[in-house]
Amino acid sequence: MRNHLIPVLTIDGPSGSGKGTIAQRMAQKLGWHYLDSGAIYRVLAVAAMKHHIDLADTAQLTTLASNLDLNFKFDDQGLKVLLEGENVTDTIRTEQMGNAASKVAAQPAVRSALLERQRDFKQAPGLVTDGRDMGTVVFEEAPYKVFLTANSTARAERRYKQLKEKGIESILADLTREISERDERDSQRSVAPLCAAEDALVLDSTALTIEEVYTQVLALVS
Repeated sequence: MRNHLIPVLTIDGPSGSGKGTIAQRMAQKLGWHYLDSGAIYRVLAVAAMKHHIDLADTAQLTTLASNLDLNFKFDDQGLKVLLEGENVTDTIRTEQMGNAASKVAAQPAVRSALLERQRDFKQAPGLVTDGRDMGTVVFEEAPYKVFLTANSTARAERRYKQLKEKGIESILADLTREISERDERDSQRSVAPLCAAEDALVLDSTALTIEEVYTQVLALVS
């Protein structure tokens, strides 16, 4: 199948909106490939710290991004993210790495270096991807686009629950503050700011269950 005929479903939105959960369910339902774009930036942040590269050093970050040894692997327990062969799935989900990834992603040269790598995930029979600029920049031509959001309090509570289930200690008030700060940083950055594509289905999940959101997104593609 020619690349431009391969369907893509993009699910964008801020941290804690539920986009990752919905995207993975949709990929399994449709039998399409899956890309967690946010993981790429988080992995880059981990790699930078591993190789003692300052997050403000754009030149070194761009070189690292161009040569990033990253793989996604699915098993019975779900998605595994591998950096240089090492399982960093839990490491990249900490709030520390989330904030580091946001700082990395705000640098235009770094985003450019990772752009083509993300587009390489578009393969038959289709791709479901979640992130912050999937529908506005990376896959602007995608026929199916969703922008999923929720208020910051609800998103912080969801993130707190997720971290607690993984045995990661956190403070709800800190999560709320960090999410608000990240929202502002992501929406104000000069390149690919967080926003809904003009042709996206916008869903506020504050008062919706995951099942209700899933049903609406599935109806978009069906």
